[in-house]
Amino acid sequence: MEALGAVFRARRAGCSGRWCVIAALAVGAFLLGVVIVVWSTERLLDGMVGVAALLRAAPFVVAVVLSGLEAENVAVGVVAARSGNAEVALGTVFGGSSFLVCVALGLAAVLFPLRVRLPRGVLLLLAATPVAGGLALIGGVTQRVAGVLLLAGFAASMVYLVRACRRHDFLGEETAEPEPTWARPVRWWRPVGLTLLGLGILVLGAELINYGTETLIQRFSFPAALMGMVITPAAIEAEEVIRQAVPAQHGRHDVAAGNLVGTVLYFVLFNLGLIALVAPVAVPGRVVVLDWPFLVAVTWLATAFLWRGHLTRWHGAVLLGLYAGYVTTHVLIST
Repeated sequence: MEALGAVFRARRAGCSGRWCVIAALAVGAFLLGVVIVVWSTERLLDGMVGVAALLRAAPFVVAVVLSGLEAENVAVGVVAARSGNAEVALGTVFGGSSFLVCVALGLAAVLFPLRVRLPRGVLLLLAATPVAGGLALIGGVTQRVAGVLLLAGFAASMVYLVRACRRHDFLGEETAEPEPTWARPVRWWRPVGLTLLGLGILVLGAELINYGTETLIQRFSFPAALMGMVITPAAIEAEEVIRQAVPAQHGRHDVAAGNLVGTVLYFVLFNLGLIALVAPVAVPGRVVVLDWPFLVAVTWLATAFLWRGHLTRWHGAVLLGLYAGYVTTHVLIST
């Protein structure tokens, strides 16, 4: 209850004058960031499909490589680790991945049910990734050896994805395009330009969203675990909901699935591997008994949903409900 009391005290003490101006700017930045992210995601979607045509690669693979990489998540995780802030550093991995699987994927499925056929090997890789993240939690401190293994696993996973998805039909006969994408003449500069433009402006929109949420968050006092595993990851990854929903809305369910798989791989294997290698941190016991098992469980559940080739509104609601329970558990433990 201390966190809630701080909220009410802050509102009573600063609801007028300077605080209200700051709050208005933060809310405005957040809303502007949402608009920018939606627009840039649509440009990025067009660009990635075009790049896939140029490279004769599946749009799923391009989405894994380009859309999964999030520089802001890597930066926050490494900086927090070097500062000894284990909750925030590991939160970018486990909290961020849980938010992606439950909220981004779940809410996108509620709005636009996902129908995509992923190779069985890719689904098994998705399910195994959070389990592999447990390597870094052994011994109470993230070990550099575990970091090397996770980074090697990330590289091997990317190579496998490129090879496994080369000729796979992700959308099925009913929703597949009438002719292969690469059969149509494409000027190379247009998809490349759209991709770079989408990525660049997407970063700007994400920064505005992050500024808006973090400014409001910093006005209140929250426990370290709640801040590290729930609030900060949600602030950093808020745009993922849009990046997951927009491709599905436009019928590019393969790109939406690529964003999911790629981001989980980057967060758990690349980000955690980099943190363990560059700046090992102490592992809080709560991460081992709550955050890591929860991520494993919801990733397995999402994999089971996708195994049959579709993610319905009911599936999305289940994922959202599980995340609500996860947040509630963190609040209860923290207070």
